[in-house]
Amino acid sequence: MQKTLRSILLVFFGLTFLWSCESDLELQPEDNRKTAENAFKDPDAYKQFLAKLYAGLAVSGQEGPAGNPDLEGLDEGFSQYIRLYFKMQELTTDEAVIGWDDGTIKDLHAQNWTAGNEFIRTMYSRIMYQIALTNEFIRQTSDEKLDSRGVDGELRGNIENFRAEARFLRALSYYHALDLFGNPPFVTDEDPIGAFLPEQIKRPALFDYIEGELLDIEDEIAAVGSNEYGRADQGAVWMLLSKLYLNAEVYTGTAHNAEVIEYTNKVINSGYQLADSYKKLFLADNNTNGAQNEIIFPITFNGKETQSYGGLTFIIHAAIGGDMKAADFGVSSGWAGLRTTSALVNKFQYQETEDEVIFEDNRGLFFTEGQSLEIDNISSFNDGYAVAKYRNVDVNGEPGSDETGEFVDTDFPMFRLADAYLMYAEAFVRGGGGSQANAVAYVNELRERAFGDSSENISAGELDLDFIINERARELYWEAHRRTDLIRFNRFSENGVWPWKGNVPQGTTTQEFRNLMPIPASDLGVNTNLTQNDGY
Repeated sequence: MQKTLRSILLVFFGLTFLWSCESDLELQPEDNRKTAENAFKDPDAYKQFLAKLYAGLAVSGQEGPAGNPDLEGLDEGFSQYIRLYFKMQELTTDEAVIGWDDGTIKDLHAQNWTAGNEFIRTMYSRIMYQIALTNEFIRQTSDEKLDSRGVDGELRGNIENFRAEARFLRALSYYHALDLFGNPPFVTDEDPIGAFLPEQIKRPALFDYIEGELLDIEDEIAAVGSNEYGRADQGAVWMLLSKLYLNAEVYTGTAHNAEVIEYTNKVINSGYQLADSYKKLFLADNNTNGAQNEIIFPITFNGKETQSYGGLTFIIHAAIGGDMKAADFGVSSGWAGLRTTSALVNKFQYQETEDEVIFEDNRGLFFTEGQSLEIDNISSFNDGYAVAKYRNVDVNGEPGSDETGEFVDTDFPMFRLADAYLMYAEAFVRGGGGSQANAVAYVNELRERAFGDSSENISAGELDLDFIINERARELYWEAHRRTDLIRFNRFSENGVWPWKGNVPQGTTTQEFRNLMPIPASDLGVNTNLTQNDGY
């Protein structure tokens, strides 16, 4: 599923009108004489197209790392899906800052972005592009299309499974649109291909659509453990439903905590297992070192086959600077950009000696030598502790497969069992039912892994919302959950303060409308059916 895809897929992309309506999104078929019908004469084309849908989360074009982009007019590293999603979810919070002066990137942490912010616009474009691809795959695999091509037998059964996976991937991207933008333009495979202005969907209606899609494919997609690593199965569907329900009150005004209990229970009781070491989850061999038993849905990377300047290549390189040695992280160089704030660091238990900072919680993977805890100047890499969570080395310290050390093998754990444990505990505290004993036991499993024994286990009386939001930070930092979590806890804009929020050193509150990103001005300018989110 990681292989770079070539000309056959460009046929489909050239046929698909990219309905985000931005002038810089232009795709051309490699050979205009080719048609979808000709392309699908090859039975392998269906799986190749599916592979492109997955690859759309990991790479930014047809060649990798650059040279034949999906989205014309956008830098390929800059516009990669996971790189952008990480920025939206982490740079806007207390968990990450970046020292670079690229365009308006610092406006993300300052929370003073506008509808013209190029990083927000490009995230929107990438989401809409991904949805356009999944729509076309679903069109090309309808019963009518398959009947017309005489597809039957084992191939037809496989395609039906592929179709369920494509619907999951579309639901995932629509979930990101729901969470970030609230009220995006809406198009499915039932809409015609061609130049038209899509209608805008309101947040509660989009919630209902995503929920309906996931429930519809729940029993159609592969069972847990029966699919290839990196492909979605029932566990991924249940996790996305759990995330959707956990944030339902933000999206619709109505809580769905009982449903969180229901679907996290399905995940927890499906045979996933916590990795025996927290660090293994973020290494180059996290697909084979035991961490794969905890990771429910990874975005896969390979230093030779899936080359991109986004994803974990970005996160690992950009987090290295100062006195850090790039070789310790299995890469050739550091880009000296990403660090964290004292607001995250101070959520961990640690001791300062004259020579070092010792974290008692082994999830506190920070590099402190030569780094100051507080940030006086965001542009200085030495201001703020560096995060040493992700590495392109295996459990034996051997670097990844790319001999140049430029591109990494480390997979991004979008969904993992630890998150299901914490969601269950939160839903219990929020009145969703379930078992208090189970909720406490799940949290303490994570803490025993973090501290090596039960000395820091919590009691039932300590399990409250304040504890949970902080424990989620300790367990899941830099995994692209923080913005969504802070909004759900009403601590993102008006009621949360951390260093350099609001563009002041000590931090300040911002206005509540920042809980939604703006619809990009460039799309508003061409689609008269769109209305800007309040405040922008």
